[in-house]
Amino acid sequence: MLNTLSGRFLILTVIFVMLAEVMIFVPSIARFREDFLLSRLERAQIASLALLADDMIDAELEAELLRNAEVMNVVLRRDEMRQLILSSPIPAPIHVTFDMRDATAAELIRDAMVRLFDNEDRIIRVIGSPVREAGLLIEVTMHTDGLRAAMIDYGLRILVLSAVISVFTAVLLFMAVRVLLVRPIKGVVRSMKTYAHAPEDARSVIKPSAGVRELREAEEALAALQTELTHSLKQKERLAQLGGAVAKVSHDLRNILTSAQLFTDRIEMSEDPTVKRMAPKLVNSISRAVNLCETTLAFGKAEEPAPKLTHLVLMDVVEDVVASERLAVGDSDVSFAEDIPAGLMLRADPEQLYRVLFNLVRNARQAIVANGKPGEISISAHEEDEAWFIRVHDTGPGLPPKAREHLFTPFQGGARKGGAGLGLAISAELIRGHGGTLMLTETGPGGTRFEICLPKGELAGM
Repeated sequence: MLNTLSGRFLILTVIFVMLAEVMIFVPSIARFREDFLLSRLERAQIASLALLADDMIDAELEAELLRNAEVMNVVLRRDEMRQLILSSPIPAPIHVTFDMRDATAAELIRDAMVRLFDNEDRIIRVIGSPVREAGLLIEVTMHTDGLRAAMIDYGLRILVLSAVISVFTAVLLFMAVRVLLVRPIKGVVRSMKTYAHAPEDARSVIKPSAGVRELREAEEALAALQTELTHSLKQKERLAQLGGAVAKVSHDLRNILTSAQLFTDRIEMSEDPTVKRMAPKLVNSISRAVNLCETTLAFGKAEEPAPKLTHLVLMDVVEDVVASERLAVGDSDVSFAEDIPAGLMLRADPEQLYRVLFNLVRNARQAIVANGKPGEISISAHEEDEAWFIRVHDTGPGLPPKAREHLFTPFQGGARKGGAGLGLAISAELIRGHGGTLMLTETGPGGTRFEICLPKGELAGM
């Protein structure tokens, strides 16, 4: 109970209400004392008026009047003349005099606290103004034991009432907190536990329903987080399944390509000029496919292998890529342009750079063919002091908004129907392995441009 939010709220409410009542108690007890003394002055005045109406009253009647007024002496000043109206023996000297006519709130509170904690019976003089302007001044002498007893009785009643009010208020607030806060919070906790058991199940995502704005905002934020996490888990599951499938397929595909590689060795011995010209390209393509299978189509694995950096002539890699794509163009009206400085060398992994350029050029070629209009794909490069830059530009229709939004995200960045969106994701990862960046610098009706930046500085750990 004490460790719960509602239980602690209940206890704190009782404490705070009691503190508030104590703060009210002090001026209340001072007010009670003031009213008590003023009532004794009023009683004394009534008793003195009885004597003024008939000067001839016996001592027994006078004593009765004093007992009813609960005072010992009554002095009334009328017309500048001070007159002792009623009197009886005073058992002790007067301890202190209180003038009720001009007393401040601070003085009343101070005198009340002194009287409350002084348990001795004192004789005090009280001065006040007669009611109904029945004189200039009235003063009485009286014992303090009756006053203190009345103050204690009043204080106890106030404290009991305060305790009842605080408990009642706390119970009401306790119930309100349980309904408005605790119950919705428990609902959120239950939803989180349910989601933890089956995070892949979209049905376990919380549905915001709280009426309190802050709690609803928390539920909406949790729902967004759970939705994103569920999507990510499904994506990872798909990638894991892809990795397993690729590992199986690559094993058999590698064997098939190895056999094909043996046949290409014999094709190279042909005397046909066309065959002699095309055979090296075919051998290189099959060799790359075998190497790709041996690395299990790296994106299906947990991560890409580290690049094997070497200095290479960029033109050689570009020519291989363009030659492969020219064969794939067929009857389509797609042309290629190369603007590579002669002898430009850069440091990179030849196979991985080929894969990156091949993915970019193939995507550009497919976009132009799908558009049904003539187009051109150009590859250019230049060198600066800090890095090498390679640009692949096409005159195709540009990337659609969805593809731009998830450009380098696997299975989401596909720009054409049926595309898995893996090419750019693989390319971006390969370039990051070189310490560089792959960026989309332009896309629209005028075409699309990608830029590769390869830094000249050494990679960490190289």
